[in-house]
Amino acid sequence: MPNHAPVSVFPLSRRAFLGAGLSALLLPQATLAGELASPSPDLASFIQNEMRTANIPGLAVGYARDGLVRYAQGYGLADIAQRRAVTADTMFHIASVTKTVTATMIMRLAERGKLALDEPISRHLDFPVVNPRFRDTAITFRQLLTHTSSISDARYYKIDFRDHGHDAKLALPDFLKQYLTPHGANYSGAKCFSTARPGTAWDYCNVGFGLLGHLAGRIGGMNMREQTRRDIFAPLAMDHTSWTIKDTPSLHSAVPYDLVDGALVAVKPVGFPDWPAGMLRSSISDFMKFVAASANGGRSGGVELLGTAAMAQMLDMQTPPGLPEWLSGQGLGWMESPLAGQVRPNHWGGDPGVFSAVYLAPATRSGVAIFTNVGASAENRTAVKNIADRLLQMAS
Repeated sequence: MPNHAPVSVFPLSRRAFLGAGLSALLLPQATLAGELASPSPDLASFIQNEMRTANIPGLAVGYARDGLVRYAQGYGLADIAQRRAVTADTMFHIASVTKTVTATMIMRLAERGKLALDEPISRHLDFPVVNPRFRDTAITFRQLLTHTSSISDARYYKIDFRDHGHDAKLALPDFLKQYLTPHGANYSGAKCFSTARPGTAWDYCNVGFGLLGHLAGRIGGMNMREQTRRDIFAPLAMDHTSWTIKDTPSLHSAVPYDLVDGALVAVKPVGFPDWPAGMLRSSISDFMKFVAASANGGRSGGVELLGTAAMAQMLDMQTPPGLPEWLSGQGLGWMESPLAGQVRPNHWGGDPGVFSAVYLAPATRSGVAIFTNVGASAENRTAVKNIADRLLQMAS
């Protein structure tokens, strides 16, 4: 989403933040029991130093191995003004990391024979979705999952669909019809679809993942929010996870911050209609259960999120034309890129005031997630990658 002017709630310069006792505020909070339940002083110090360098007010980090959450920890502040600490149950907006959950829901439906990855999506829709340049070429589920559908975000980024401070008023089906159908209010044949034939070129697409969520609802017989609660969140006991701002308790919510002229400035959370692409809010203690399953052939503890073959298919990386050089592969929902010299399946997420990342190491059945409540920056991205690499080294 494009940047917007932040709403100042509690501006604080980096110098003042450090001078106010950041070292004490960065102490770890609320750890889960497990193999790494008591982080070593070296690990805690490493994370705290990365936070200082990147000016991250609050951070949650988790590590899973062999289908179990071994470590889930909060550092710093969820709310600077209230001096409320981040805990393992603090709920962060995880932005585009949401796409891994949407993709998993589609794969669950595929496993049950409700859809085929290479069939036309048009069979399951009540409105047409056709690239006007290639009317003879159907768009498929696989193409949507791999960002090769030819649906384009070019016009999406020209229109600010966000609602500030609350969930989007525009319903997902209406958003999609207005954007993708010829008589829609936001339709542009030249901008809503690319010049590439479906299936031939990579082009990262939020609208496409919004469409996947809508399709999951039609095929599964209920809104995808309800399906994921029933089929993913409830079995994994993910009690601090929500699709909406209104269902995220303020006392459990991480306040988002942007850096403006060196000052941390609180911004309102944003809601947008294509919620399957990036609206999920979750705690590190919750989301690491999902990460644990994703890194462990689809199983977390005694819960089978996906079958082994379906999970492996999600992480089978391809290199479609147009894949940017910072990626080494594209799977089904998941991506792949180098981390400290090794390629890792992963996904990043960013919106105003938040930046998140998840990395998997399937060879060691390990995974890590890092959530922060400050907007993406070069320093923040570097810090998150450094922390992810440090944790994944524990499994090597």
